[in-house]
Amino acid sequence: MRLSLRHLLPDTQPLSRRERLRSAAGALVGILVTGLVGRLALGADPAWPALIAPMGASAVLLFAVPASPLAQPWSILGGNLVAALVGVTAAQMIADPAVAAAVAIGVAIGLMTTLRCLHPPSGAVALTAVLGGPAIHDLGYGFVLWPVAANSLLLLAVAILFNNLTGRAYPHAGSQKAADPAPSTRGGVTTADLDAVLDAYDQVLDIGRDDLKAILAGAQLAAYRRRAAGPVTCAAIMSRHVVAVAPHAPLHEALDLLRRHRVKALPVTDEGARILGIVTQTDLLDKTVWERPGPRLGIARRVALTLARGRAPHGSVEDIMTSPVRSVRPDTPIADLVPWMQDAGLTHLPVVGPDDRLVGIVSQADLVAELLAEAVGARRANPEPALA
Repeated sequence: MRLSLRHLLPDTQPLSRRERLRSAAGALVGILVTGLVGRLALGADPAWPALIAPMGASAVLLFAVPASPLAQPWSILGGNLVAALVGVTAAQMIADPAVAAAVAIGVAIGLMTTLRCLHPPSGAVALTAVLGGPAIHDLGYGFVLWPVAANSLLLLAVAILFNNLTGRAYPHAGSQKAADPAPSTRGGVTTADLDAVLDAYDQVLDIGRDDLKAILAGAQLAAYRRRAAGPVTCAAIMSRHVVAVAPHAPLHEALDLLRRHRVKALPVTDEGARILGIVTQTDLLDKTVWERPGPRLGIARRVALTLARGRAPHGSVEDIMTSPVRSVRPDTPIADLVPWMQDAGLTHLPVVGPDDRLVGIVSQADLVAELLAEAVGARRANPEPALA
């Protein structure tokens, strides 16, 4: 019995208590606000319902699974309006309620999938238009505007406010086909690969393509960490002899250090060797004006820094350094550096110890060299079979 009951449960990842509470609170607030505003707008007129039952199903999507393609603004607005129009039309044209209900649901689903506004609760909207009784039938096509459109807009407005105020991004970001994929994902499953598989699958999935791709990329990194016998950490590849510079050092001193030590980045530290920022060759090229004596701050940057800080700049390293700067620990697996370096465009990551003092630096070249060495080692350990 225990085994059979377990097989009846959906194969979903359990949610944290915080997420469960947030979903429940959002639905409570959404339905409460929609119902109260509807009641205030109608007053004591009983001929117009202030709230219809399908909004409860919409609330489940908008507050419990707001990342779903079925929960996006066009889904709820387009889906509910299409379903309401179809339901009212079917109720007026077909005398038999059972036949009218079947036609309303079938046509509504066909139109929603064609218009890319599929919203499961909209099926209940179509049924309400057919089976809602004399109070709904008397509204005619007014049912589309009130309560369907009004309820949908109110619930959507609450969902946008609540989800964003509680840390969720809603509406959920859609696919940007024109943009290049993140560098860390280019070597794995591509957008074209996903499109080909999804086209062959030819079914509606309750997850966006971009979310699916992000999950696959994360799984690839997790698999990489798991396959490694002992994950290589930053301590194994970092440079321990680090050339740093003080924030008040003049710009020409930073340039001299870069040239003399043949490095491309200098951590900027205080007297206690704690990271304040980082200055790179790019900073010197992009944020300064070059003259024969060396780099100096241009007028535009001086004005911008003066306005931002409330004081004039000194023409020192702190005026061009990147701050704050991402740092890592010696025990950070190098697999974690891949998305930081490639997707964020970082070329150097300072390594800090338990006391947050600088102990080393990892460059993009260090990371690439180690990953290539691991790839070569894996190929030697598992050579491809020779062709007969």
